[in-house]
Amino acid sequence: MWTVDADYIPTLGMTMAKGRNFSKQMLTDSGAVIINEAAAKLLGFPDPVNQKVYTLEDINANKTKAFTIVGVVKNFNFSSLREQVTPLALFMQEQNGRIAFRINTKNIPALISQVENKWKTMAPSQPFSYSFMNDDFNNIYQTEQKIGRLFISFAVFAILIACLGLLGLVAYAAEQRTKEIGIRKVLGASITNIVTMMSRDFLKLVLIASIIAFPLAWYAMHKWLQDFAYRISISAWIFVGAGLIAILIAFITIGFQAIKAAVANPVKSLRTE
Repeated sequence: MWTVDADYIPTLGMTMAKGRNFSKQMLTDSGAVIINEAAAKLLGFPDPVNQKVYTLEDINANKTKAFTIVGVVKNFNFSSLREQVTPLALFMQEQNGRIAFRINTKNIPALISQVENKWKTMAPSQPFSYSFMNDDFNNIYQTEQKIGRLFISFAVFAILIACLGLLGLVAYAAEQRTKEIGIRKVLGASITNIVTMMSRDFLKLVLIASIIAFPLAWYAMHKWLQDFAYRISISAWIFVGAGLIAILIAFITIGFQAIKAAVANPVKSLRTE
């Protein structure tokens, strides 16, 4: 149950699913309520607009107060995406401790100073504190952000180590096949033929590694996403893209050494013991 004014919903960019927003011109809205779609589903009204809901004012006297539903606001996340959107009711009443602003300025410190001065004029005995909504939501996902940065760091190091290992293997293979490369060049093989021949075997290893890694990656990400009530689906193009990037990185690593071997003088290659 939140207490808001008529400007709250448009200020925060919410959307009405049914009915209307509060109006300053309608005095009867002091007895009105706006609910979200989750609350409408919980209450079970076919059409919740103009239906009555009740709040308990005095439990000892069993006294209740009736409110008329004037609108239904579309569900919006006001907590972590790990949780389902819960039922919410908005009442048009004064909120003496908080106020929300949508700002459009580059000079934020000056604006905050103006707001603070106004606050102290209106409520000198109340402490002034503020936060930005985007920062509040970002703080909810600090753990995910740290995990993301950690995984990116490990991925970069893993790629670098893999490229160094691949470069060493290509250099060793080129050294072992020096005479073969020389003979092929003498017989008319082009640089493209030589590079393709040397790259083929190593690219097969990359494809095999991808076939092993993709199911494991999909399973790990699928399990992790289950912790979120609202989550994306893992599309096949993500793995296709990752595979193409892996092949490209491998080809660049292999190609450097393969081209070096392919352009070598075949006479010197044939003299190599």
